[in-house]
Amino acid sequence: MYLYPALHRLPGAHACPFAVGAVTCPDHGFLCPGSPGRLVESRERYELDALPWQGPRLGLEELQKPELGCWVRVQSICVSLLKVPLMFGFLYLFVCSLDVLSSAFQLAGGKVAGDIFKDNAILSNPVAGLVVGILVTVLVQSSSTSTSIIVSMVSSGLLEVRSAIPIIMGSNIGTSVTNTIVALMQAGDRSEFKRAFAGATVHDCFNWLSVLVLLPLEVVSGYLHHVTHLVVATFNIRSGKDAPDLLKIITEPFTKLIIQLDKSVITGIATGDESLRNRSLIRMWCGPTAAGGVGVPPNCTASGHCSSNGIGILHNITRQKCEHLFTDTPLPDLAVGLVLLAGSLVVLCTCLILLVKILNSLLKGQVAKAIQKVINTDLPQPFSWLTGYFAMVVGAGMTFVVQSSSVFTSAITPLIGLGVISIERAYPLTLGSNIGTTTTAILAALASPGDKLASSFQIALCHFFFNISGILLWYPLPFTRLPIRMAKALGERTAKYRWFAVLYLIICFLLLPSLIFGISMAGWQVLVGVGAPFLGLLFFVGLVNVLQARSPGRLPKWLQSWDFLPAWMHSLQPLDSLITRATLCCTDRCRSPEGWDEREAAARDKARLGLDNPVLSYPEEMPGPALRVGSPHLAPHSATRL
Repeated sequence: MYLYPALHRLPGAHACPFAVGAVTCPDHGFLCPGSPGRLVESRERYELDALPWQGPRLGLEELQKPELGCWVRVQSICVSLLKVPLMFGFLYLFVCSLDVLSSAFQLAGGKVAGDIFKDNAILSNPVAGLVVGILVTVLVQSSSTSTSIIVSMVSSGLLEVRSAIPIIMGSNIGTSVTNTIVALMQAGDRSEFKRAFAGATVHDCFNWLSVLVLLPLEVVSGYLHHVTHLVVATFNIRSGKDAPDLLKIITEPFTKLIIQLDKSVITGIATGDESLRNRSLIRMWCGPTAAGGVGVPPNCTASGHCSSNGIGILHNITRQKCEHLFTDTPLPDLAVGLVLLAGSLVVLCTCLILLVKILNSLLKGQVAKAIQKVINTDLPQPFSWLTGYFAMVVGAGMTFVVQSSSVFTSAITPLIGLGVISIERAYPLTLGSNIGTTTTAILAALASPGDKLASSFQIALCHFFFNISGILLWYPLPFTRLPIRMAKALGERTAKYRWFAVLYLIICFLLLPSLIFGISMAGWQVLVGVGAPFLGLLFFVGLVNVLQARSPGRLPKWLQSWDFLPAWMHSLQPLDSLITRATLCCTDRCRSPEGWDEREAAARDKARLGLDNPVLSYPEEMPGPALRVGSPHLAPHSATRL
């Protein structure tokens, strides 16, 4: 018995009947839903694949909207004009909250980060150095801070350039945690969350893949060390000016009223200055240190008589107290850091939610269509292949202006979620942002004294060439752009299981680095013995997944799917059921009558929904192999849905 035969005439539909019994549908490779269980399985697969990657299109309601009167149009234009300065105001608060968030993390974990850097025996291990770079950058929420600590240690001779290179790679990974956290704020809408999380994690995927290739290459050959040493030796490099603080000119007047930090304390602890261990990171005194050319001892905090090496020295110090909220606070650094962390997260979330709502109201209809076309359209032939590289230049330039890759990538994450910027366009923008943040470090290194210039500049160049090498590996050829496919897979997973995003953050930035660090400290034999089988298994699983999707006939029959394994080994559904039950048990909903099977009830509910609205669950509307996400044939098919 066939239901709703008229739907077969819809454009893009396949002739796969919706039968009461299970019927094989060769176009899709799975059974048509003849039972509630099959209907649920097929509908979930449809929901996962059908969430759009390109954002909302101009629908029938926009095309058929009646013309507005003159007065209504004027009102609409005035409201839109008022929303623009409001949007920039929330964007300003958003950027300031990121700055305060970084200060909060430094107060909470800055001294711990300095202690981690101090153990040179650990940092001489490349894998341990990589993990230290990740953890320290996550702690201080600033790759610029962690990189400046590394440069200071190299300049003072406490750390060799070769040992510092893996730490630079780790700081590159750690800096991408900020925009991943920002993506969590769009979890309310599944399609937005799917795009936003994919746009944020494309940065993570690029950094991890680059490290997996370049770290072993660096350990074996010293590639980055030799190339940067050759560049430094070839050019006659002289000290220059400090890197310009273009964004801080705008944000510092506000953030300085909240908190001011003395970042030299972290650097001093890392370089072994124990006199700074008990000093607070909160800056109390501002202004010049002394009228003369003689430096002030560290324990001299106000005008008066200070001693150095037992000799009394009288300085005419013209200091004044800093003006911020925590100048005379009796709270320890950790407590202040936690207060600022909570406050900055609240402001960050609020500003991001309001920004998304304002952008949603502004970027709709013909406006959204025009902006999407401008941003995501390639250059005309024969220069279309240069579009991505032009986007890299734009990303590098914008990051140079704002002086922070975290700020830039966090700012474009909501736009990716709204569909204004596609994942394919966000990828080169992110790569350009990686390059832009290294140019700032290079300018900062040029401000070093003459005797420290060579090593400082070499470390900054290592950061630059690491990102350039990663781009050469994972961008020029379309089939090498694995980070895009990996990020989309993560986005699809988080769209179905939203708790997976939090699990991803914990595993990738805390648990996995800590586990690798512990194994590496046991010796390289243990690291190879554990890491080699794990990487081999990872490669095998990835290869089988590709063959299952593209050419299942090449695999043995039992390996054409992972169904022979227990469900918890190849699906997140068992864990999702556990988390759902744990969540429901916090309410009265977990109290169900005896004999009530929640899974069967859910299947019956979804089956009823599919019969009430067959367009949603009809199997021929599910994208087949030729109609995957991103296919040009998907657009007209979607337009037929009313």
